[in-house]
Amino acid sequence: MAASAWLPPADLTDSGRPVLFPGEVERLFLSSIDLQAEENPSLPPLRSGFLTLTSHRLLWINDNSRFAHFIPLGSVIHAFPPKKSIKNMFTSPKIRIQVSSDSDGKIIGGKGATSVVITIVMRGGKSDPEAFYGKLWEVLKSRSWEVEEVMGREDVGEIRVSGSVEGTSRVRTAVVGVAGILRKEQEMWESTDKSLQDAFQDLNALMSKAKEMVALAEKMRQKLLSGSAAQANANDEEMGSKQEMQDWLLSVGIVSPVTKESAGALYHQQLSRQLADFVKLPLEKSGGMIALIDVYCLFNRARGTELISPEDLLQACALWEKYEVPAMLRKFDSGVMVIQSKAHSDEEVFARIISLAQKPDALKMGISPSDAALTLGIAPALAKEHLLNAESRGLLCRDVSPDGFRFYVNMFKEFELGNIYLVKDHGLYKAWISAASLASA
Repeated sequence: MAASAWLPPADLTDSGRPVLFPGEVERLFLSSIDLQAEENPSLPPLRSGFLTLTSHRLLWINDNSRFAHFIPLGSVIHAFPPKKSIKNMFTSPKIRIQVSSDSDGKIIGGKGATSVVITIVMRGGKSDPEAFYGKLWEVLKSRSWEVEEVMGREDVGEIRVSGSVEGTSRVRTAVVGVAGILRKEQEMWESTDKSLQDAFQDLNALMSKAKEMVALAEKMRQKLLSGSAAQANANDEEMGSKQEMQDWLLSVGIVSPVTKESAGALYHQQLSRQLADFVKLPLEKSGGMIALIDVYCLFNRARGTELISPEDLLQACALWEKYEVPAMLRKFDSGVMVIQSKAHSDEEVFARIISLAQKPDALKMGISPSDAALTLGIAPALAKEHLLNAESRGLLCRDVSPDGFRFYVNMFKEFELGNIYLVKDHGLYKAWISAASLASA
């Protein structure tokens, strides 16, 4: 019996991060976690994985981030606190949760025919069971997965209460003396309470709409990522709409940014995976390469108040070598650092640069980093790095003047070593002669 037979599977991104539900937020990360049903040995355990506590689920991801399963918190009946004894001091900490299940022991959402006790085993001695239990109990009490339903019921209740207060205010009779003073103070408190209720009702409505918009943006972002290949032959109008949508989505922000408080020792690992997911759209927009400083600005803008340092960004990028993510950190000979898609090919870039350098105007005047930037659709600083890289491959020659760098196609390969004065009437040599003749005419 496989683990998927009793725990529902969870979707993962290309970098191994869980795909979150609308409104779901990550609260805590743990490593080296086992999940097992001790009372039912027929249910296979899950060994040595990452456990993520979110506002909606308990997510278990295996070490290689190949597959994941989850326990819906709506199915949790009770969470038992960790036991404190001398014996438990020499064993791995354990926390048990009672979860609703069907008659076969499969975990389902909501109430089931029976229940199963799942043991969360924390191996390695790095996890704090008391902190995890406290956070789990806090999330279970908040019941975030039922917020919208509860908010709807509260709104109806508030309308009825406020209506009843207004109705009684119309028929109340005047009371004097001490009773009148008490009544007046009671009315003041009721008025204040009603104002607070109205204010929080508007705030709740705003927050619910904000959650809907963030969820919609995340869904559209996933659709754009999955449909990028299918839209390769789209017309200009469709591509323009897609470009506008990508710009808008980049400004929406990250729904659940990884923080040091929630991830602990796993901070840089989880940050690395989240960053790999985030840079997909910017890389697609910029032709497969983007400067590290630009990524730093975009990523921090998306994280809102949860800013990261340049050292955190570098460390997160360095960890990509350990994971199978579609992005990589690259450092040019000049020291400029960029984030590059693994699908990016230098040969394709060189072919476009050579095509630009062989145009008649370029044969006469050469090309500048700005010219290459317009052709490649990237920043001039990155275009300059590509030109220098092409020069190191022997494809271009560089001329340095007070006006800056100018690059020319390498004509030295066209000369015959035995007769350097031989004038050819074909190929690139002929095109160069023609361009030079027109310039002198």
